[in-house]
Amino acid sequence: MKPLFTIHAGEFLVDHEIERRFRHVNVWIPAKDTGIDLLVSNKDNTKTVSLQVKFSRDYLVTHLKDAAFHKELRACGWWTPTRQQIEKSRAQYWVFVLVGFANRSFDFIIIKPDDLLKRLDAIHGKPAKKFQSYLWVTQNDKCYETRGLNRADQLLIAGKNYSNDPRDFTAYLNNWSPVKALNG
Repeated sequence: MKPLFTIHAGEFLVDHEIERRFRHVNVWIPAKDTGIDLLVSNKDNTKTVSLQVKFSRDYLVTHLKDAAFHKELRACGWWTPTRQQIEKSRAQYWVFVLVGFANRSFDFIIIKPDDLLKRLDAIHGKPAKKFQSYLWVTQNDKCYETRGLNRADQLLIAGKNYSNDPRDFTAYLNNWSPVKALNG
């Protein structure tokens, strides 16, 4: 027997976080895959926000052996969205879920697909058809896209001294304002 629908870990964590933070919204799981993983509505279901959820395991413990990283970083994720997925996305927001295993943390980067594409183009170049994107969250609540950075820049991130506007995703880190607007 084929299940009616399945929900992956990232979707579960986003749903759980929304329900924990916002008591006056409804979270809906579409019965069919349309490119929208979760639909959030206000209490009377008259306004909605659609979400595409992307989950990554934490690479901090397995890929970053330097103690400086373990002390200063909370989680490190890796995603491979294509240009076409982002451009054709029907969701209003993409939510990247980072679970910090060593730190037992949960972080969410909530970003509009257009903003995501502009940032990835600025970082990786416009001709890219597929992006390799690493998002790191620091212990002091900063978030950076780090793919292609040299070790010196990676250490600057860990040392809280890094500055690069296109790579700085801090404004999107745990920024639940689209859902908060529905909470009433």
